[in-house]
Amino acid sequence: MEPGELKYQYPLLESFTQDKGITRRKFLVSMGLAAAGLALPGCQPNAARVGGKPAVAIAKADLYDRKLVRKQVEKMLDSIGGLRDVLAHGNRVAIKTNLTGGTSNKGLPGIPEIESYLTHPEVVRAIGELLRDAGVKDLYIVEAVYEKESWSAYGYEEIAKSLNAPLIDLNESAPYQDYVNVAPSSGSPMIYEKYIFNPILAELDAFVSVSKMKCHNTAGVTHSMKNLFGLVPYRFYRLNSMDASRSAFHNSPTVARTRVPNIIIDLNRARPVTLSIIDGIMTTEAGEGPWISAMKQIKPGLLFAGKNPVATDAVATAAMGFDPMADFPNEPFVNGINHLNIASKLGMGPNDLAHIKVVGEKLGDVTMKFKPSY
Repeated sequence: MEPGELKYQYPLLESFTQDKGITRRKFLVSMGLAAAGLALPGCQPNAARVGGKPAVAIAKADLYDRKLVRKQVEKMLDSIGGLRDVLAHGNRVAIKTNLTGGTSNKGLPGIPEIESYLTHPEVVRAIGELLRDAGVKDLYIVEAVYEKESWSAYGYEEIAKSLNAPLIDLNESAPYQDYVNVAPSSGSPMIYEKYIFNPILAELDAFVSVSKMKCHNTAGVTHSMKNLFGLVPYRFYRLNSMDASRSAFHNSPTVARTRVPNIIIDLNRARPVTLSIIDGIMTTEAGEGPWISAMKQIKPGLLFAGKNPVATDAVATAAMGFDPMADFPNEPFVNGINHLNIASKLGMGPNDLAHIKVVGEKLGDVTMKFKPSY
């Protein structure tokens, strides 16, 4: 199947909502696009603001101690206005984690993957518990996992049981019979006219991206926005059937320079992020996974939270010692253009620190210089 043919393979939103009993308004509300004029996540009034600026919280945590992580995540949420506005449209919520690469990719010797390049389950547990405390009725943990074993190997089956949150593999349509096509909202798509999603993504009232704080070989950085690459079933986005990744998303290195950043924008407009949590307690520099040979562990001891993903990612990028407004070929965007700049120009949110209110820890006190991924 060629990527350009994807839009003809599955029923459009209208037929899906009719078959499944989901109203178009419910879909639009869940996308943050209700008739009140909520067009983009950066334009939503529920994005916490201080003095007219979107707020991003920074907290310290040097270990994945359960009580410590819970305390710090709760403190960050309190400092950006709590969860009431996140749940303003309802209480069906999914948490998107990052389990890139799967169990077949061996991590750094002697270092657990969740203490290097994968989202740690304790961070997911913390936000999941707080969502439950806030009254969330239906909670899901979602990811397009490369192997089913990833859930158990990285501690997510236990977390899911404790939260009563089903694990949804976004590579599959289950528990639905088929997929749904969703177009990027507000404006022309950058790359694909529509994206193939598990229908759960179209039913949500709120969507939480819990990502790792990392450099990325193509995107420069991978935080809450780049985390959405894991929304789509990889088998529909391959250049050939033997590829074990979304090779059509990348194509050649030269094409990927602009293609990857634009797909990041598309995906964030197709499934807007309501709340961003970034795990920077223990992570990596110089690469996003063990397939980048220069990758090594780094321990910033930080967590980030924000209700505007562009602003949240910009602050995390700055905490890595990079200018979030830099662009190719300047670090960390040495192999591709800066998707944060594109998002800002589209009105999705600011990546200029002058237009962001940082609360909690002072950015200058916690910045740790990362090595970019070359």
